[in-house]
Amino acid sequence: MIKGYQYFSAFLDLRAQKSLVADLREIIVAAPLYTPTMPVSGRPFSVKMTNAGSLGWVSDKSGYRYQPLHPVSGRPWPAIPSDLMDIWREVSQCQMDPQACLINYYGNGAKMGSHVDKDEETFEAPVVSISLGDDAVFHVGGLKRADAKTRIVLKSGDVVVLGGLARLAYHGIDRIKAGTSDLLQEGGRFNLTLRRVTRS
Repeated sequence: MIKGYQYFSAFLDLRAQKSLVADLREIIVAAPLYTPTMPVSGRPFSVKMTNAGSLGWVSDKSGYRYQPLHPVSGRPWPAIPSDLMDIWREVSQCQMDPQACLINYYGNGAKMGSHVDKDEETFEAPVVSISLGDDAVFHVGGLKRADAKTRIVLKSGDVVVLGGLARLAYHGIDRIKAGTSDLLQEGGRFNLTLRRVTRS
């Protein structure tokens, strides 16, 4: 396993998970989920997404980037909830606060191909990922796409940290195991990814 990868199984109990879901519902009212598209091809992602924080990650024909406004509504992203900030401060070992919380919703058949989070100005802070809802088959590899991958099943309440060398490791979601959690009334899975975008 690449150095800097940390896996916190069952980090959040059921009460904490339900509290985060309530926070998510409020975020989504202010910044609705939308379907992003791939650069150049314009093909839609299989996940829906939104953001919280001063910056949000977006993708369209113009490319991958961070911006302060929702690409559909044109409104600023809502603030990152305090519960999420507390999780960051507990597991990140980073003095800087996150500026973006990318929220991906995985419905039936959704997945995320192997990729590296590298659209930030700095990689000194880790990426902190929180799972809510159905189980997901997650993979993490090395610094090259062809490197060997380790697969684990992420369950609701699990937290993953990609820091150090693992900050630029390839990772992704192979599939969602539908019906493995009743946390979300609509089923599926939310993944919350906390990121620092600019340098300190």
